[in-house]
Amino acid sequence: MKATYIEYNDTLSFSKTLLAYLGNKPELAPFYGHRPDLEGFAKLIGAKQQFAHRDLLVNQLRLQYGDLLADSSAVSNNIDLLAKPSTYTITTGHQLNIFTGPLYFIFKIVTAIKLARDLKSKFPEQDFVPVYWMATEDHDFAEINHTRVYGKRIAWEEEGKSATGRMDTSSMLDVVRQYCNTFGLSEIATELTKKVEDAYSQGYTLAKATRTFVHSLFKDYGLLILDADHRSLKQVFASYIEQDILEQKSFAAIQQSTQALESLGFNAQVHAREINFFYLTDAFRERIVQTLDGRYEVLHQQIFFTPAELVEEIRNHPERFSPNVVMRPLYQEIILPNLAYIGGGAEIVYWLQLKANFDQYGVDFPLLIPRNSALITDDQVAGKVFRLDLTFKSVFKPLNTLKNEYVKRQTKHRLSLQDEWMEMNAIFARIKLRTHKIDPSLGPSTEAVKARLKKAMNNLEKKLLKAEKRNHEDALIQIERLKDNLFPNGGLQERTDNFAVLYLKHGEGFMEELIKNFNPLAFKFTVLY
Repeated sequence: MKATYIEYNDTLSFSKTLLAYLGNKPELAPFYGHRPDLEGFAKLIGAKQQFAHRDLLVNQLRLQYGDLLADSSAVSNNIDLLAKPSTYTITTGHQLNIFTGPLYFIFKIVTAIKLARDLKSKFPEQDFVPVYWMATEDHDFAEINHTRVYGKRIAWEEEGKSATGRMDTSSMLDVVRQYCNTFGLSEIATELTKKVEDAYSQGYTLAKATRTFVHSLFKDYGLLILDADHRSLKQVFASYIEQDILEQKSFAAIQQSTQALESLGFNAQVHAREINFFYLTDAFRERIVQTLDGRYEVLHQQIFFTPAELVEEIRNHPERFSPNVVMRPLYQEIILPNLAYIGGGAEIVYWLQLKANFDQYGVDFPLLIPRNSALITDDQVAGKVFRLDLTFKSVFKPLNTLKNEYVKRQTKHRLSLQDEWMEMNAIFARIKLRTHKIDPSLGPSTEAVKARLKKAMNNLEKKLLKAEKRNHEDALIQIERLKDNLFPNGGLQERTDNFAVLYLKHGEGFMEELIKNFNPLAFKFTVLY
């Protein structure tokens, strides 16, 4: 594949806050630790606290993988490496989208793998392993129950309840057939179908199905997949659960950071609550709130705890307490020897709201690395881009802008009336001077006539452009089709399309091409063709 790279701000697709972070705006400096560069990694490695839970993490990973370890020495070796104090994780996380959902799911993991490789080459005395943190405790099933292949939406129509990771995939057989039926009859299609069926047609939980499928795609790269919805991992987090619920420490710190960010003109992505935990069982995941009489209620379940009972419940059953979006990052950094978190634009923004909370708990704050973003096409489409006198940078502009610019470049006529307006402006200056001499009160009338003429000339200029567009109708139709091809549903390809379309075209080499061409610390948008 050939690659070209574009500045993120030229894509018109990313938030003001993310661009300010990448641009090293000084006003954002208090909201993160070290800069996301090699110097930042060197500083964090030097200052990183000793990680106390390596044996627990290694044992838990081996337990979770079970028989899957037998077919990947790379994964097994990376788990072994975690026992060493010189090994660190590079982590990304995402919900359990069926069949991996949109492309950026894959891009997150590839960014983690590539960054771990790059860091090993720069810091050979340390080891770095990529981790995919499965958001198994998330309960927003509507966000993950579908994917899109060749423009077709494929959905798992099931009633979501409790944590999505605990859901039974037995009812997915028809969805699996729909998905695999889009693959065609190639050898690659047969191989991908087997990967899908081995994961989603065995009646596993969605967490195990996701692990099985993602492992089949990335096992040769040593990707470690972690499900944090386990009692032994929650036990080391229990004291933080107590402090958040009983002392409401997190709320005050995050609220203050959020207000500070907003006062600087940046939009907040999440809002902390007084209590940032859900009560989790196989049947439900509901918020915990404090009642007026000082007890703690699990909403909609008629479950109440006194403060003493709640402390006992946390200590005896920490697995029943599920962090929300603002406490999950803290949980992650406590149970992993982590250096960097790789997230999408919105994730990076809400992590900026969290540093003060990490500081008050004395937990190291990771480097924040925006995942690689990419647009992937082929030589045929690339040829159309260049034949239409466009570039991969310009195609990110709005469709109407592209059409107007194309016509103005191609036309043999001068469509702008700017020169004529300059002449008119000079004439009106003389008229205004004459009317002022006769009657100063006529000045506003002169300006009104000038404004009406300006509006009329603008309308005429638009008509000239519209008329010239008819002379280039074929090319403009091609531009419109090109935009539809590169930006499905008017948005970035990575936010809509499933990876399968590209995987079927390139096979397992597709992942290798992404790894080869992604540059995690360059912070450029990647175009591959």
